[in-house]
Amino acid sequence: MTIADNTPVIIGVGQHSERVQDDGYEALSYMDMGGRALAAAIADVDASGEVAPAIDTVAAIRAFEISRPDRTPPFGGSDNVPRSFAKRVGADPERAILSTTGGQYNQMLVGEFARDIAAGDCQCAAIVGAEAISTVLALSAKGAKPDWSEEVGGQLEDRGYGNEGLMEFGLFAHGATGAIPLYALAENARRAKLGKSLAEYRRDIGELFAPFTRVAAANPHAAAPKVRSAEELASITERNRIVAEPYARMTVARDQVNQAAAIIIASAGKARELGVPEEKWVHIHAVSSATELELSQRPDLSANPASIASVEAALARAGKSMADMRFLDFYSCFAIPVFNQIDHFGIAVDDPRGLTLTGGLPFFGGAGNNYSAHAICEAVERVRKARGEFALVGANGGWMSKYATGVYSTEPADWSSNDRFEKLPMADDAVPRGEGAFDSATVETYTINHTKKGSDAVWLGRNANGERVSGNADLSDPATAEAFESGQPFGAKFSVTQDERGRNIGRIVTD
Repeated sequence: MTIADNTPVIIGVGQHSERVQDDGYEALSYMDMGGRALAAAIADVDASGEVAPAIDTVAAIRAFEISRPDRTPPFGGSDNVPRSFAKRVGADPERAILSTTGGQYNQMLVGEFARDIAAGDCQCAAIVGAEAISTVLALSAKGAKPDWSEEVGGQLEDRGYGNEGLMEFGLFAHGATGAIPLYALAENARRAKLGKSLAEYRRDIGELFAPFTRVAAANPHAAAPKVRSAEELASITERNRIVAEPYARMTVARDQVNQAAAIIIASAGKARELGVPEEKWVHIHAVSSATELELSQRPDLSANPASIASVEAALARAGKSMADMRFLDFYSCFAIPVFNQIDHFGIAVDDPRGLTLTGGLPFFGGAGNNYSAHAICEAVERVRKARGEFALVGANGGWMSKYATGVYSTEPADWSSNDRFEKLPMADDAVPRGEGAFDSATVETYTINHTKKGSDAVWLGRNANGERVSGNADLSDPATAEAFESGQPFGAKFSVTQDERGRNIGRIVTD
């Protein structure tokens, strides 16, 4: 088969990491980390020509420390992150992009750049992301404050924070202010649907994630490369404490990492011009992206139909089924994004293919918004060795809010119609949210969120009008405390009052 010159192909991937406790630790800034990953990707291309000068577009994945407008980088940063990455390898791209927030975005950029290349609007693009969260914490603990600021200047397309659909102030006001409690609300909704106790469900999570630890233990870039049993992951101990029901500490995404990854995509014509061996080419068979309703609007609080739609659309466009995928990486910041996929597709937790290529976010590490770039790097390496086989990567952002799926293989993909990148419409079946005060509710799901400031029992439910409402449970009331601490408040009837801060405080109605 003749591969047309405007066919997009991945020609290089690279990763770089360091652990604070390891010999040779350099305490690199995230710009340096990203530069190392991009240099590794360029080396991976194995071209006879010069790759760096050929890169006309560089996109930087937004680091956690610049992912919200109220955050200030503790050691300073670059005024143009993508050009800081480019500068470190001698590249001077025409176009520099700073992504929005979201773990799906690196995969979405693969689709966007593939489309641009097929249209002739781009010849060679690099996607780079990096986090140095572990180093920031280690240096801050010692009182060190290096200067990581850089003034690079030049053109920059800043796509903004992209927090639309993520700012659920009703939940935030009741103590569900981060990913852990928000995912826990969805996780407990799934547990309620299955009729399982907390102990049973934690065992399910342990059985899901134990194989992930084996993959992480063999990955040189993993932040926590240690094999753990399902029992160890499920057992509550001082070291493996509950962070928000039902989650034990070891089973949530680990963001204290120093990790970077880079992906280089080029037209087949540019790859030939650069002398890139065809055995390095990996074809992009499909990329699809989807956006979910806000958590409190979802008809089924345990479900994430947008992610399923994204995966199904990518498989359909690639002309493949899930059974055709030799390699899988499902985004695993928490158990439920993985459960959603394997529940729908009928995949066992011990599927011989495995469900992660890296070791997963709790064990490999949750490299901010950039985790799935590492998964794509691993997918590229796998299909290069298993030629003709296919890999699927599912990338998640927000609170199961956004999803992008990619299908990869060394088998050629026909981009002549330029229709392999698809953005799906959002669902229109949002549950109406209650506004103002209400005096009763029925509990649908909950979590008990533990922080340094104390513990909050947060719930989602329906008021008398069937609208979705949220609040806190009054754990000073014995009946209410018993229902929540036992893990079985589902379907409980609440009387609700508003406190001086305007929070909805629920107590179980007893006969």
